[in-house]
Amino acid sequence: MDNFFNTFYKVLTLCILSLLVWQCNPEPPTKNTPTVKTTERKPQANQRKVPKFEQDSAYAHIQKQVSFGTRVPNSPGHTACKNWLVNKLKSYKANVIEQDFTAEAYYGVTFNGTNIIAQYNPESTERVLLAAHWDTRHIGDADDDATLQKKPIDGADDGGSGVGVLLEIARLIGENGIDIGVDIILFDAEDNGSSSDAPQNEAQAMANAETWCLGSQHWGKNPHIPNYTARFGILLDMVGAKGARFPLEGHSARNAGPTLDKVWGLAKTMGFANYFVPEKGNPITDDHYFVMKHRQIPMIDIINLSPKNTQSFGDHWHTHDDNIEVIDRRVLKAVGRVVTAAVYRQNNGTL
Repeated sequence: MDNFFNTFYKVLTLCILSLLVWQCNPEPPTKNTPTVKTTERKPQANQRKVPKFEQDSAYAHIQKQVSFGTRVPNSPGHTACKNWLVNKLKSYKANVIEQDFTAEAYYGVTFNGTNIIAQYNPESTERVLLAAHWDTRHIGDADDDATLQKKPIDGADDGGSGVGVLLEIARLIGENGIDIGVDIILFDAEDNGSSSDAPQNEAQAMANAETWCLGSQHWGKNPHIPNYTARFGILLDMVGAKGARFPLEGHSARNAGPTLDKVWGLAKTMGFANYFVPEKGNPITDDHYFVMKHRQIPMIDIINLSPKNTQSFGDHWHTHDDNIEVIDRRVLKAVGRVVTAAVYRQNNGTL
């Protein structure tokens, strides 16, 4: 009987530890969950009209990113895409900062990364943060075809879609103006972490988690403005695939609940409740986690979580099916219009 209980507790321990490595990316232990505060903005006398988000424009931005090939740090496609992103944001009247950094990948490569930061009204102390990652994964390790598992992927959805939506929002802000400060950060080196087997203890779980999101970890510790803060942040990750659904991601619900409730409520009133579903989702160690950990900014993650399998981000995730064919303009429309409305309603004090 003693052997039975010893075996039972060993299996139970491994199961618990496996939950700590929920990936895109692994979740650090709950005791390290960041503490953040949310503040309100009063209605403003001058109300700005919410500009119309154009999904075709966002789609074209994704196509352009994919045309550079894979955007793994240190690759030619990465450099070419960076230059295009910087110039595109400048053309949308943003003040652009290129935050260069180096970071060690888990597989022994030193990444030369760049966080691309587009500022609107940089002098304003009233700020909103929007973010996505612009790099792509160095391997298609979830691909069914073993011959493709060591090859980098296109990342049309995982990387490209969030950037495409934010570029369109940047265009709208540049053309229509806004009164509050808005920072659009395209984080680098997010998607090249370790998908190794479940760690055997908490320390290993933490170490595995920090192989991901290298750009946001760097920015969180070294923001482009000393003591940078924002009223709230919105992260977009995998927001363009056919059949996408966005439940209430766990860290968002725990640390940025008021913002999450407002955005999902806004989506419902706008007719997009079929995408923004009011269901509890797993906590994901994504870029927003490190923003909250290091900057204490309440930040939500709009991320596609599959209803078919609680351990999945969709069948195309980290495979070579993550190409332009998986992108659905209707999903881009839903996400883009909700986020645009959230930003302008915050500007107006009506979110």
